[in-house]
Amino acid sequence: MKNVLIIGSGISGLSCAISCAELGMKATILSPYVSERAQSVLAAGGINAVLDHSEDSIESHIEDTLKGGAYIAGTESVKGLCTNAPDVVRWLERLGTVFTRENGEISRRAFGGQSHNRTCYCGAATGKQIVTALTMEARRFEGKGLIRRMIRCDFYSALIKDGRCYGAVVFNENTGKMELIRADALVIAAGGQNALFGKTTGSQLCDGYAAGRLFMQGVDLKNLEFIQYHPTTIKTVHKKMLVSEAARGEGGRLYYLDGDRRVYFMEDKFGPGGNLMPRDIVSKCIYETHKQVYLDVTFLGKETILKKIPEIYELCQKYYGIDISQESIPVDPSVHFFMGGIAVRNNHETNIKDLYAVGECASIYHGANRLGGNSLLAAAYSGRVAAASIAKSAEEKTASDDEFKDELKAAQDVLTNNGGTKDRLTVKYVRDMLAQIMNRELGIVRCEEELKKGIEDIEYYIGVADETVPDDAELPYYTYSLKAILVLAKAVLICAQERRESRGAHLRSDHPETDDGFKAPTIISYDDGRFTVTYDREGRYES
Repeated sequence: MKNVLIIGSGISGLSCAISCAELGMKATILSPYVSERAQSVLAAGGINAVLDHSEDSIESHIEDTLKGGAYIAGTESVKGLCTNAPDVVRWLERLGTVFTRENGEISRRAFGGQSHNRTCYCGAATGKQIVTALTMEARRFEGKGLIRRMIRCDFYSALIKDGRCYGAVVFNENTGKMELIRADALVIAAGGQNALFGKTTGSQLCDGYAAGRLFMQGVDLKNLEFIQYHPTTIKTVHKKMLVSEAARGEGGRLYYLDGDRRVYFMEDKFGPGGNLMPRDIVSKCIYETHKQVYLDVTFLGKETILKKIPEIYELCQKYYGIDISQESIPVDPSVHFFMGGIAVRNNHETNIKDLYAVGECASIYHGANRLGGNSLLAAAYSGRVAAASIAKSAEEKTASDDEFKDELKAAQDVLTNNGGTKDRLTVKYVRDMLAQIMNRELGIVRCEEELKKGIEDIEYYIGVADETVPDDAELPYYTYSLKAILVLAKAVLICAQERRESRGAHLRSDHPETDDGFKAPTIISYDDGRFTVTYDREGRYES
């Protein structure tokens, strides 16, 4: 029986584990926390699927996705995603996801960049509902011995030999030791790269370390420069809180004040549907106002607000003390989603055999910009695709653990290295500086001078990363993860510097036009400190 090790316990990881169990394989889910703390629970708005063909069509979903991604997502992968979307939604519903219904049918709302209302939802807590359903199903398979959970455990590195993956070295917080876990396939479901930017709409647990570490081990990364700013968030002390696109899907209107006059700038520029333009366009337009922007839903009335978007009502009341049925919401764009990540083929395998990536950490479906509602779809779908591929192609591995005893010893030695003397920089200080650099140089609009400065600054911190010291309360993970996170940050800046055009979520003030010479995914590779950028014009990852 094949054994699959999955790093991450959100929707993509759970989907993969359950699908592996359904196919008669054993899956181990490894994560620092339980699934209920995964970033997936923060996803509010909904999941896209064409559930009937009276007006909408799968072909339209495909075209909207390709257009939203500025035509650099692979056509075949997007076809697979959209064609299978109805089956994914029905599968989730069978497992217990409680979708909002009207007249017996799953309700659908409008989301930005889409030609039809195809976003199925569970109030404004779709991610929570899906995680709950998947968690209960995973526990059923745990009872059968087909799924095992390892909580309070962190990924350290993949076991790679001769272009093939044999499992991973992990840090077990419970024992305080590094452990070697052999597997017939390793699946990375570790989420996006929020920690690069500090306060975002996402979880700080999604820090990009897994992608950075694998990058240093020879795994290609893709489209790192494409970072989605969600146009409507509110600021709190600890993070940015998402004001879901569901508010605009229900008719919410964006405006700024010119004296006492409201200027509905999105409608002025794009017509009645302007508030539901793709997120990159809305964020850019907000940026260009140079004013405080507000989102108005008061005209919906309190009864409709509490029925359709109750979480947004509660959010604004809790953090801002405002009643959104009476007052507008002050909003700002914030880093929200990473279209870039680990480069995968259509079966979600990387350039390393038997090493897969799924969910937000995998770059495949969204191209230069993601449509709202496609992330939950991609998370659930990608886990199932990877499981099917593993069942079909991965081989059971019988080699001895002794093959990787040197890797395990090297990992254990990392835990005994205190990083230097107390006059060195702390890990927290470097992480805080990283967030400052990335927010300053990789905002909604970038330019060559700023990107070059950011690269130079990150290079300095890479040079001192091995000499930093942890704060007393920090787990070893925060120390050993630092360098790979910095290397990933440099890779992101390099990709943004190399793409000298504006496309999707990547906007250059010094190259404001879209250039078809760059109409291809960015691939970046790493070899002993050297970063190499190419463009996948031949579609070698579209297979």
